[in-house]
Amino acid sequence: MQRSSTSAGLVIAVIAAATFGTSGALVKPLLEAGWSPAAAVTVRALVGAVVLAPVTILLLRGRWSALWRSRGRVLAMALIGVAGTQLLYFAAIQRIPVGTGILIEYMAPLLLVALAWARTRRMPKVVVLVGSVVALAGLVMVVSPGGAASLDVLGLTLAVAAMVGCAVFYLVAARPDDGLPPVALAAAGLLIGGLALGAVGLTGLVPFTASVADVVLFGNATPWWIPLLLVGIVSTGVAYAASITATAILGSRLASFVGLLEVVAATFYAWLLLGEQLTLPQLLGGVLILVGIGFVRSEKTDVPIETASLAVDESAAAGGSMTPPGRTG
Repeated sequence: MQRSSTSAGLVIAVIAAATFGTSGALVKPLLEAGWSPAAAVTVRALVGAVVLAPVTILLLRGRWSALWRSRGRVLAMALIGVAGTQLLYFAAIQRIPVGTGILIEYMAPLLLVALAWARTRRMPKVVVLVGSVVALAGLVMVVSPGGAASLDVLGLTLAVAAMVGCAVFYLVAARPDDGLPPVALAAAGLLIGGLALGAVGLTGLVPFTASVADVVLFGNATPWWIPLLLVGIVSTGVAYAASITATAILGSRLASFVGLLEVVAATFYAWLLLGEQLTLPQLLGGVLILVGIGFVRSEKTDVPIETASLAVDESAAAGGSMTPPGRTG
């Protein structure tokens, strides 16, 4: 049963990565037509929330108290996992190369490995460490980060903060649901996160511009709302719901490693839809990411971060009479 559940989680996680990966190819025409990143992301989040609203209403019918019980989790997902991470990333890539920003943000799985190490006081298994190194090498090959001469301290700091936000997304998604379905968490997070992004944009802290001019999609002039609708439905609504569902099944660490496939998918879609070059190192990097995921997946006995955290909480509630496995003091 556990194996079939994990297999289902892996399939859903791959779907999440594949749908998340479409966002770049769909949003780029909007940016070229005059949309600012913050405006595109805000509308994207709100469209995703609207798409998921009917399913959420159906699932929560008669159980709306689940939203209130999970209010802390919902706010963390909205303000950090959705709004904060994206604002920090866009602020970072205004100062450092895009490839470098992506590389740093998607080092979140390594941060989760380190956090599990610190939480449990147990060194990760060799397969996890090897998988982390192999996946990181693959990520570097796929994104081809820019040179150090283009970097500045503030840009790097913002990118690191985005990495922390990405890790928080997986940790929040993996926490016990307390009766709140993953789709409902995604919908509420996108709604509040979208409103927060819009509020920040209206304050003028980040550029917030939009355009109703036609965009170039698939080589043809297309109404602006078509790519926006596609990115809202596929790259946001479906992607966030699938990612949160997969993380609830797999745990934050494995789900975050599978999430690296989003970078591979984005590169593939840019080649397929936008005609951007797909190089041999990028293909090899994608293979290395898959190999790294395989190593991490093969490790089955480590205590997940969320389990360790709950064990610590339960120990404290019991007066400290029990110590979680692998933890001292």
